[in-house]
Amino acid sequence: MTARTEFDGLLIIGAGLAGLSAALAAAPRKALVLSAAPLGTGCSSAWAQGGMAAALSEGDAPELHAADTIAAGAGICDPEAVAILTREGPAAVRRLADLGAPFDRDAAGGFVQSLEAAHGRARVARVGGDGAGRAIMAAVIAAVRRSPSIEIRDNTRARRLLTDRAGRVRGALVEGPDGVLTEIVAPATLLATGSLGGLYAVTTTPRDVRGEGVALAALAGATIADAEFVQFHPTAMDIGGDPAPLATEALRGEGAKLVDRNGRPFMADYHPAAELAPRDIVSRAIESERRADRGAFLDARTAIGEAFPHEFPAVFAAAMAAGIDPRLEPIPVAPAVHYHMGGIETDADGRASVAGLYAAGECASTGAHGANRLASNSLLEAAVFGARAGRAAAQAADPDTSPLPATPAPDLPDAAMQSLRRMMSRDAGVVRDGAGLRRLLAEIAALEAVHGHALPLIAARLVAEGALSRRESRGAHFRADYPQLGAPLRSRVTLAPVTAAA
Repeated sequence: MTARTEFDGLLIIGAGLAGLSAALAAAPRKALVLSAAPLGTGCSSAWAQGGMAAALSEGDAPELHAADTIAAGAGICDPEAVAILTREGPAAVRRLADLGAPFDRDAAGGFVQSLEAAHGRARVARVGGDGAGRAIMAAVIAAVRRSPSIEIRDNTRARRLLTDRAGRVRGALVEGPDGVLTEIVAPATLLATGSLGGLYAVTTTPRDVRGEGVALAALAGATIADAEFVQFHPTAMDIGGDPAPLATEALRGEGAKLVDRNGRPFMADYHPAAELAPRDIVSRAIESERRADRGAFLDARTAIGEAFPHEFPAVFAAAMAAGIDPRLEPIPVAPAVHYHMGGIETDADGRASVAGLYAAGECASTGAHGANRLASNSLLEAAVFGARAGRAAAQAADPDTSPLPATPAPDLPDAAMQSLRRMMSRDAGVVRDGAGLRRLLAEIAALEAVHGHALPLIAARLVAEGALSRRESRGAHFRADYPQLGAPLRSRVTLAPVTAAA
């Protein structure tokens, strides 16, 4: 028999920067944070290298940051969400610095800021060159552990959202480290489960992060927006890692060049901004060079050279571990899934379309990123909208309704999961077409016939169906059979709710 517990605060599923920012902002309201892995591990936030983009320097302004964000978003950004992100961004960075995040500083105490692709000026606040995510998360985790209002449960994952007869979300069915299932009933539930990169064979995200939050919300009847927009980072290290180590965009901002195996720089053939072109263009350029058997390599010997060990220690360590000395030779690179612009549609305060449900961070879709996220806006979004969602959800009153009985969503066996990852990379990758997407959907249906409503299959289907329906190329979504732009519309889908007892 499944146990049931009542919690009178905010239930947060996910313990990356968005979830922990929500928990801190909800204080003094109690927050219970469920982390699928030990706190500080298994989340994309800790892996972020580039930093946080914000208008922190003299001569920059939120309006300029907003303009760059909207340009990168390829016509479907929500202007209100972008304005909030860029207006509240500087305060979010300073708040993290006050918590102890050791951002790089200049001699006058100001933030050292780097230039990254598609930014009109240097505005990316960094930590130790390429260690922003790890350092920021360490500071936030320390603050969370000091907070008397926050409880953390490690190695605990949500298996189904609980809903009442009116369809309101009333908590979650969760599985603890001992495998025991418990229904946690709460006034408000906030999903901050991160990416879906683990659905793909090549990803820079933790491989076990597979779109669970988006799938849980979809099963509960929440609207999912822009699911087809999956961003590929152009310069993952092509060294056979799973996940693939990231060669941060900041390297290209510092002057590193993309070259073929003969050492010829090729990006100027594809875009006037060359290495600093938007990520989707750079990803397709690298994919084209690789398919033409010319290879693709990131050459930082001149731009970084002997400074590599202390300027970009994470990249240096990963390359050296693979037997590549980036001071002496170029790094082989390939596009890898890096970020999901789509997700659970929310308003500016994290409210989903289903009562009682909130979402923040990468599993949410505020509209701030549009069709293609601007570099280093991800940690910023997690901090800004995570805090906003936490404050809003903390105001939720207990509706005093009982959830329906729940059974967990089925697991997907590892062999089927690995098959799905290969299918997704093959047919829903950097370049897509209708024939491949229809094949992918048929193969997902075959897996569903055996394994039911497994969360990774739901998330994968949402991406594939969105990509098939969008008969145009926009931002990170490129259809070889529809290479032109169409109408600048966001996509939205709402599944018929699958009852918690199904």
